[in-house]
Amino acid sequence: MNVSVSTAETLRAALGELLDGLPPRQAAQAVERLIANYRGATPTDAPILRDRADVAAYAAYRMPATFEAVCSALEAFADAVPEWTPGSHTDVGGGTGAATWAVSAVWAGTRPVTVLDWAEPALALGKEVAAANPALGDAHWRRARIGSALALDPTDLVTVSYVLNELAAPDRAALVDAAAAAAQAVVIVEPGTPDGYARLIEARDRLIAAGFRIAAPCPHSARCPIVAGQDWCHFSARVSRSSLHRQVKGGSLPYEDEKFSYVAAARFPVSPAPSRVVRRPQIRKGQVLLDLCETEERLDRTTVTKKHGELYRAARDADWGDTWPPRR
Repeated sequence: MNVSVSTAETLRAALGELLDGLPPRQAAQAVERLIANYRGATPTDAPILRDRADVAAYAAYRMPATFEAVCSALEAFADAVPEWTPGSHTDVGGGTGAATWAVSAVWAGTRPVTVLDWAEPALALGKEVAAANPALGDAHWRRARIGSALALDPTDLVTVSYVLNELAAPDRAALVDAAAAAAQAVVIVEPGTPDGYARLIEARDRLIAAGFRIAAPCPHSARCPIVAGQDWCHFSARVSRSSLHRQVKGGSLPYEDEKFSYVAAARFPVSPAPSRVVRRPQIRKGQVLLDLCETEERLDRTTVTKKHGELYRAARDADWGDTWPPRR
């Protein structure tokens, strides 16, 4: 069993314990209300997660999806910087700390970890859940306003997951600038929607302007070839559905797919993918169609057929978001 799968199972078990004693109907109602709030306009001075019941329900519902999305982004980043391991990590707007679990799954060992968030109940519960993960035993959970007044201590890695959508444009810019000033590497994850992609492009541009190199998902640090308003760059991570997921969303499938957009960048040299699979591969009889983002700042469709031998077998195994061709 790989580390990320083992960590995901540990996280699900810890989250399951949170709901003991909380009536399922109350948990489902809390999640439905919180989802509605998160989809609306969120003032940065009014935390949505008000109390333990809110936080427990929402963490059980959302942490596994956030963990899987951030893991996918971090794994792509790690592939581009194979000799690098973060010596310290700050999770900005981390809430209950899903990104800290993802970092511990991608890079083994312990490191100084700080989680910053405005919602005290989220921080308290995140610390409680983190007790199940030895890598997070010494993490610091600190209340902080996420916005223009944010000041970050120097750190190797800053993660910002599902936060920019809660901020007004000036606060988004200030947050990205603060992360760039403090960190050697920055990974930002947003919902895989056109709006989420637009926020990612803004952040990507600011990171490049601050001297960062794009490590993933882009094969380059030049302009994104996607035309705004016509398409958007996003990926998918598979998430095991809990009983709470099924209560809230209905349906019988044991999983769901979390759509997300991300950017991973560093101040040090990176080896980005020669190209990136940006849609689900289409497998046809004797051929595989791959939609790729290329180094030459363009999108292209490549057809890999049986005559390509080993490359064809690799194409049949390729997944949305993978490096192409596969690294050896």
